[in-house]
Amino acid sequence: MKKERKEAAKRLYEIAEAQEGFFTTKQAKAAAFAENTHPYHVQVGNWIRERRGIYRLASFPRGERPDLTLWSLWSRNRDEATQGVYSHQTALSLHDLSDVMPAKLHMTVPRSFRRNSEIPRVLVLHFADLPQSEIGIAHGVRVSMPMRTILDLLEGGEVPLATLRQALLQGLRRGLICRSEIAEAKKHLGDSKQLRTLFQKVAA
Repeated sequence: MKKERKEAAKRLYEIAEAQEGFFTTKQAKAAAFAENTHPYHVQVGNWIRERRGIYRLASFPRGERPDLTLWSLWSRNRDEATQGVYSHQTALSLHDLSDVMPAKLHMTVPRSFRRNSEIPRVLVLHFADLPQSEIGIAHGVRVSMPMRTILDLLEGGEVPLATLRQALLQGLRRGLICRSEIAEAKKHLGDSKQLRTLFQKVAA
């Protein structure tokens, strides 16, 4: 029995290690922790209950951005597949393309995304079905790609155009955005004053 508990703890740690120390109820069960034992582990201080169905190993050192992992896990569906993609102002910050520090976390979720409980106030949800080609990884979580991020913000109009243009040029310099993406944007989005300003003197 002691050996089985030790092996279960090892499996859970391996799962949590890849998630900033966090894990879900289903992941704990998959590691062989029966659900009726979960309150015990919280009570004795082994686990910290962060949200309904989401825990963190108390002994695991806190990372630089544990909030990103927490809400990414929150967005999982019943099959434990992550639905949320950090986007808009949050993605711009995570790509280090702007000094903008949004007070809330912006996340794009599929149009079919539903929650029975109230959406946490820290989150701003945007509904869109993003293709995999427009999703990348930053800080260990899913993030909208830089070009998609800039175009989303351009459409929303909440970030100054000058800031978006600076982000575009910086993304080009750092190789985060390629000129073919600009050509595609021009092709599909047509011609507008905002787009002309954004892409001014930027050759596709």
